[in-house]
Amino acid sequence: MENKEEAAAEPTEIITTAQDFWADILRFGDRLTQTWALYQLVIISVTIIFCVLLARALYPKCEKWFENKTGIIGRISHVFVDVHRRLALLIYVPIGYSIVTLMQIYTWPSRSFFVDLSVKLAFAWLIISVVSSFIKNKALRSFIMWLGWIIVTLQMTGFLESTKAVLDSAALEIGDTRISLLMIMIAIFSLAALFILASLISKAGAKRIDTIEDMSPSIKVLLGKTLQIALYTTAFLMGLKAVGFDLGSLAVLSGAIGLGIGFGLQKIVSNLISGIIILLDKSIKPGDVISLDGTFGWITQLGARYASVTTRDGREHLIPNEDFITNQVINWSHSSDFVRLDIFFGVDYDSNPHEVKKVASQAPLTVERVVNNPAPVCHVVNFGDSSIDFILRFWIRDPNKGLTNIRGNVYLALWDTLQENNINIPFPRREITMLNPPQDDEVKTTKK
Repeated sequence: MENKEEAAAEPTEIITTAQDFWADILRFGDRLTQTWALYQLVIISVTIIFCVLLARALYPKCEKWFENKTGIIGRISHVFVDVHRRLALLIYVPIGYSIVTLMQIYTWPSRSFFVDLSVKLAFAWLIISVVSSFIKNKALRSFIMWLGWIIVTLQMTGFLESTKAVLDSAALEIGDTRISLLMIMIAIFSLAALFILASLISKAGAKRIDTIEDMSPSIKVLLGKTLQIALYTTAFLMGLKAVGFDLGSLAVLSGAIGLGIGFGLQKIVSNLISGIIILLDKSIKPGDVISLDGTFGWITQLGARYASVTTRDGREHLIPNEDFITNQVINWSHSSDFVRLDIFFGVDYDSNPHEVKKVASQAPLTVERVVNNPAPVCHVVNFGDSSIDFILRFWIRDPNKGLTNIRGNVYLALWDTLQENNINIPFPRREITMLNPPQDDEVKTTKK
């Protein structure tokens, strides 16, 4: 019986608060229809038009004056860039305040209510615009800007408390927890603010970690990701706690999340865990040169879900972390930055192979990126159909600068060396021996 009475009471509360809110709107509308209010609306409209025209005339001159300024004026110019689109508001605030002062001197204070309200709203919009300009995410910036201005407008017009009452009356009770629209909106705003703060702290911490010279790149990434996860988790829990949410009920939510992971989030969790394993065992790290499934490049970033590999042609491949655990990866610079490269060539049989080995071993040393120690070596690998085949091996220490280009340069150096020593590179040819050559009589008969 009591549950039925409570259920009936809730719609009654919603209707009552909605009626009170509507009554406040009607009273405000009645004030707008008064003669003195219409005069103020005309004054506001004329002033706004004047400020817009003046802003259009002043903006090019102001922009030219602030250009290439340094020092304090330069810093002011950066702020000016953020508000230049709202230069009309910047002009309207002092002009409107002057009009309000004159009206309060020569008339009743109530006769300047709407002009005063418009000045306060313009000033609030100006401040909110400047503050929100520091938020890089466009969608989040617009959300914060409009939400802040709506709250300020409701407060200045006297509708804030009645709006809060209406939103709070629309509630749903789950056990001992009461969730209302007001609580949801406060939670969204609180979480957004806390996430922004967590993001700023995380970026500052990551930059500070990058300056530590005695720490390996993989440990830096691991600490940065750990700090980021910890800050966002703390921000999420603080946001829920701020609106009075019972954190103990998260146990049920955790079970649901675990079930979802078991069915639909296996790959995401696998990539996350694989990323942590990669950072801990240091198998790959930022700056390493790798080959994976035909992709050759260097690691530019290790993320929570993927690793970014940039190739020589400028393409950026986002490879899931799981692939580095389950597939074979060639790390050209894992424990050492020395990389040995091989090229193959052949010389004709008129050449002295001992002399070829000697001069070919010296050719790579004329190329800039080839190291002297270990020294290049050359070996005979085969006696081919038309050439003596050799392999030339040399070492480099900068595989991130490319492999094909250095091979090409060594080939050119080898060509020059062989030409200088009169060593020829053969091309395939065939000799035909006729076992039964035609007789002279047969040749004459053929000609006839």
